[in-house]
Amino acid sequence: MTAVILAAGVASRLRPLTDNTPKCLLQLGKQTILGRSIDYLLVNGIEQFIIVTGYLGSQIVDFIGNTYPDVRIKFVHNAEYATTNNIYSLWLALQNMEDEAMLLLDSDILFDPRIIALLLDSSFENCLALKSTHRLGEEEIKVRINGQGYITDISKEVDPNLAIGESIGIEKFSSSGLRSLHNELNRMIVDQKQVNVWYESAFQNCINDGLQLWPVDVGRLVCMELDTPEDLRQAEMEVIPQLDR
Repeated sequence: MTAVILAAGVASRLRPLTDNTPKCLLQLGKQTILGRSIDYLLVNGIEQFIIVTGYLGSQIVDFIGNTYPDVRIKFVHNAEYATTNNIYSLWLALQNMEDEAMLLLDSDILFDPRIIALLLDSSFENCLALKSTHRLGEEEIKVRINGQGYITDISKEVDPNLAIGESIGIEKFSSSGLRSLHNELNRMIVDQKQVNVWYESAFQNCINDGLQLWPVDVGRLVCMELDTPEDLRQAEMEVIPQLDR
């Protein structure tokens, strides 16, 4: 199992905090956002990583070298980070993977490490972490399922009234699921030049082609995406005390 962490973005909504620091290296409590993710993956037995860098990527490389010198981490640089979205970063990462399973994470998520265990222990080969305990709006990546329980729709455009929850940005793919995803990414990026869309668009196309992707509800375990200064303040006040107690 390889953990792929996407950390190429500029994070303009967090400026000026991100003028000279990549978002994932912002400090929350006693650790950076990225450091927390790596710590939580390590405690769950993940030992192999690919990190896709972009904006201020050398800082991320230096941080990893100084903080995790003995961890197997491969860096992939997205030189087009300013004009592409996370689908392109994921495609770059998959060029460096063989026939193996993947745990995919956005680098700007603060989460309870038990969420990783839920996905790893799930009997579903291809699944994602779902948050269902809050009111949904327009911005969340929302998930809709069918009567059998697997996902039929995943996007911001899903009607909140029909969605069962929000995809929080942590997914598990089997080797066969990863092959399907890789093939779809090649089609979208190489053939159609769709480099500036969310990777959930590729998930949706794979689902339409028959891939069964299942939701794993995280219940009351804490998790949140960190996009704005308000998010950081909320994390410091409400989430970090729960994670560090």
